[in-house]
Amino acid sequence: MSALGDLLDRDAIALDVSVDDWRAAITAVGDLLVATGVTTAEYTRQMIASVEEKGPYIVIAPGFAFAHARPSPAVRRTGMSWIRLARPVAFGHPRNDPVDLVVALAATDASAHTRAMADLARVIGDADRRDALDTVPTADDVLAVLAGRTAAAPEPEARTATNLILTVCGNGLGTSLFLKNTLEQVLDRWGWSPFITVEATDTISAKGRAKDADLILTSGEIARTLGDVGIPVTVVENFTSTAEVDAALRANYDV
Repeated sequence: MSALGDLLDRDAIALDVSVDDWRAAITAVGDLLVATGVTTAEYTRQMIASVEEKGPYIVIAPGFAFAHARPSPAVRRTGMSWIRLARPVAFGHPRNDPVDLVVALAATDASAHTRAMADLARVIGDADRRDALDTVPTADDVLAVLAGRTAAAPEPEARTATNLILTVCGNGLGTSLFLKNTLEQVLDRWGWSPFITVEATDTISAKGRAKDADLILTSGEIARTLGDVGIPVTVVENFTSTAEVDAALRANYDV
């Protein structure tokens, strides 16, 4: 599976970009995907439409938005782009606005970028590296900060689990993988990983899988879309916060 450094070219990084609103921010990060041959302009329109339809669920941590859409013919190859804004803009998220860092992902399928998402989640969840990304002056410096990350966790071995937790986003490709990675860190810390399977999925699939799961973790916007699925649906505001996910698990499993 591709790692973060394999998917983000230096030419796909722009710093201190001036935009007026969230649509312009997604357009700017989408333009970099187009310029580096990752997508066509249609993919940028799809990313914007996803937020218009589902709300600001892509704002998964304070100041950070992860723009993406489903795989489509508009995606030429799996890749990422990165912009830091000169001035933060509001996406409409009740707690994580305003946003000053927007990263976009375009994927040809639902699995090629899993390792990269784990890497990126660790970077955004690390306060020191997140602060560095707010101040470094060049694209090469951004890549240097990312290259200094701790090694990604090994791929999980096959196991027989007795419980299932779903992490859910609009498309099942990006934000749900951030939350899955954070949840798995907490489960590892608790020693519960051998007993609980975590699946990242989209809203449609989640409704079908809910009967087999104990719990769904997701954003407020996606929770409203899901409605009553017969199991607890817990809202997580910061998808990179192990403390928030830890508290959510304790509340649901009565720990």
